[in-house]
Amino acid sequence: MTQATQHGTPHLTPAGAAVGRVRFVVLAWLCSLAAILYLDRVCISAALPAIQSDLGLSNTQVSYVLMSFTLAYGLFEIPTGHWGDILGARRVLTRISLWWSAFTILTGACSSLWMLIPVRFLFGAGEAGAFPNAARVVSRWFPGHERGRVQGILLAASQTGGAVAPFLAALLIQAVGWRATFVVFGAIGFFWALGFYLWFRDEPLEHPAVTPAEALYIRDGSPKLPPAAPIPWSQVLRNPAILLLSAIMICASFNSYIYFSWFPKYLLEARGVTPKQAGLMSSVVLSFAAIGTFTGGWLVDALNITKSMGRRRAFGALCFLSAMLMLILALRSTDPWQAVLLTAGSCFATQATQSLWWSCSIGISGQHVGALFGLMNSMGVFGAIASQYLAGALADWLGTQGFTGRDQWDPIFRINCGVLATAAVLWSVIVLRKIESETPFPEANPLQTFRPKNRP
Repeated sequence: MTQATQHGTPHLTPAGAAVGRVRFVVLAWLCSLAAILYLDRVCISAALPAIQSDLGLSNTQVSYVLMSFTLAYGLFEIPTGHWGDILGARRVLTRISLWWSAFTILTGACSSLWMLIPVRFLFGAGEAGAFPNAARVVSRWFPGHERGRVQGILLAASQTGGAVAPFLAALLIQAVGWRATFVVFGAIGFFWALGFYLWFRDEPLEHPAVTPAEALYIRDGSPKLPPAAPIPWSQVLRNPAILLLSAIMICASFNSYIYFSWFPKYLLEARGVTPKQAGLMSSVVLSFAAIGTFTGGWLVDALNITKSMGRRRAFGALCFLSAMLMLILALRSTDPWQAVLLTAGSCFATQATQSLWWSCSIGISGQHVGALFGLMNSMGVFGAIASQYLAGALADWLGTQGFTGRDQWDPIFRINCGVLATAAVLWSVIVLRKIESETPFPEANPLQTFRPKNRP
């Protein structure tokens, strides 16, 4: 009997049959979820000038709107991730998609700051838990040696949704206005939720299209994971990997949310481009981020980076140092497109570490992937809120001091250079220690788990 644990194609099972491909359909569902999620999240960046003009908001007031989403996203990510551990990702991801889509549409109905803040807060609460539950799906539907590429593809899909959002939103806003633009974007998630709920199953063995051969391949011959036991918080609080991965996420989120939230506004006011150019330039930057995420996932597997602690440290540190250097060069450039391309390279480098971060986080979480991934990922809220607030408030304060253009908007990117350097240092000292369940896994023969519930 030869167990299918290698990268060869086709993968062979004990019976000599080729492994099925149902797990890649699962990946397609997750990629479309991630793309829609970021499409709805990032489109507000292109709408900010129109919203500010229509509602009479200052940059600082816009910061509060942006921060309300991020705060809710962080607050609800751990409970929603744990909810997925208990109820299963199928039900929770369906609820998440329906909720955030509804509040994307309601964003277009807001007529004041005090309507925008609670609506965007509830939008953030709706999106919370999407990636922890996606991580749970990856941990159950893909063998360990495929997860680097899978995570890279998934994260690239999210970045692709974010990349098309600024330019597409700019075109729609010119055509139908910012309110109708949110309605168009929000409607997409309802169709995704219906299709996903009807097709997906939480465990491969429960899906009628999954063969025993593919189920064995997915588990690498290991038994099906048991239901989640209580989280061993005493281990979690003493684990240095939890702290370091959380701190890295704070730095990465500080960087990324500048581009998700403020970059079109920066290009308009600091670089003097048109709204359509700002949307296109923002999409270019986020497209490079998407390519970086995909490339990073491929490199994690191709170079066996997760097999060596030294490789993890070197890869993470070099990526963030490269990002810092390219951002410094972008700030020194006076040509808008040259600066945008250097900034795009910076985003490429930072996002190339995302798959590695996911692999490390899933690897140390044991059977508590939903909750602990949610814990570490939610720490990014501190970095995201910091950059969202500082960008707007600092620009307003510098404006009162008589600064305009780049003198008013460049300082937030100088601060970001220090944040990128900090992330490089954190990656260079990373240590990993797995959280062990206080309830041991039962001994089982994996071949005994091959009778799906809905197959005779």
